[in-house]
Amino acid sequence: MKPRTGLAVVLFALGLVTHVSAEPITKPLSIAVLNDKSSVFSDAGGVGSVVAAQLAIDDVGGKVRGQPVVLLAPDHQNKTDIGVNLARNLYDQQDVSAIFDIGNSSISLAVQDIARERGKIVVHVGSATADVFGKACSPTGAMWLYDTYSLAQGVAKSIVRQGGDTWFFITADYAFGIAMQAEVSKVVTAAGGKVLGSVKHPVGTMDFSSFLLQAQASGAKIIALANASGDTVTNIKQAREFQIGEGKQKLAVLIYYLTSVHSLGPEAMQGVQYLAGYYWDHNDASRAFAKRFAAKHGGKMPTHAQAGVYSAVLHYLRAVEAANDNDGLTVMRKMKATPVDDFFAPGARVRADGRLMNDMLLVEAKGPKDSKSEWDLLTVKGAIKAEDIMRPISEGGCTRLDPPPT
Repeated sequence: MKPRTGLAVVLFALGLVTHVSAEPITKPLSIAVLNDKSSVFSDAGGVGSVVAAQLAIDDVGGKVRGQPVVLLAPDHQNKTDIGVNLARNLYDQQDVSAIFDIGNSSISLAVQDIARERGKIVVHVGSATADVFGKACSPTGAMWLYDTYSLAQGVAKSIVRQGGDTWFFITADYAFGIAMQAEVSKVVTAAGGKVLGSVKHPVGTMDFSSFLLQAQASGAKIIALANASGDTVTNIKQAREFQIGEGKQKLAVLIYYLTSVHSLGPEAMQGVQYLAGYYWDHNDASRAFAKRFAAKHGGKMPTHAQAGVYSAVLHYLRAVEAANDNDGLTVMRKMKATPVDDFFAPGARVRADGRLMNDMLLVEAKGPKDSKSEWDLLTVKGAIKAEDIMRPISEGGCTRLDPPPT
């Protein structure tokens, strides 16, 4: 990278500029998948996201401009302080040009700040807070899969229309859960429904009994689970033990993963609907990727977060190749100027605020009679267009649009 001198050094140190010119690619390009590989969110992304990233690297021949691509894969253990320290080390000490996935909204927001200050790229895949492309946006940041706004729009409106007009939330007490509850509450209220109450729980909770009993006592028709991955699995499992969600009260799952459906099985999951950015058995292209992924990951089918990591890494590497530059702002501009070309989001574009405009799928868990094999778990009920559920740029509060509005 070209040396920084004079005023540029001062401004960069203060975080007032986010663009420093880089030389053409003349040395190995280092990228990282930073996520939880040992805690509650590890099944959704974890090592599987690393496998997906390596497949993307393989698909560009393992090199960019003749230089090898180096993949690092640290574990933030779902702890913000560890994630922040790892991100700083990756950018500052290991010369990493881009970080992918993360999978925890609190850590994503912190890493976004670090990346913005350094002019480095971060692509959030498993994380969901819409602030990433809203008030916390960055010219070098992107959101690749779902977010709290789009999930709320896609799920809550449908449930209220079906008669689920009173809600109680069991919410994970961190950035994603709090944002998810707030967004869904807005949609429910706007659709004529009512929120009767909520209760928060720590991430990694093993006993949901008191929370479930509060939800049951509320009399709400819908008990909304504003948590994720392992927490949601434990929550649903214990709800079934109390026979909650089987009568007049229904469970609403606001964010979910194929691995969680697999963990609970068709009997427990039958009929549960959620939004997914990818399902392995949707079409020929999705099945082709799943076959390659499973061969590298013990026969497991990819989650939508893992498929999203593949897409994000592939699009990034192609942009670096085209730009012949690893400067964050230069590459992100190329990513925004070029439509995505893969099975995950064919033809989708990244907006000026960093949001990938990817369509979503409404999926429903199959029952035991309909599931024909271990991973034959979901039915695609329909596709939902990005423009119907994504928050407009004008409503997001992003003050760092790039390219800026004209």
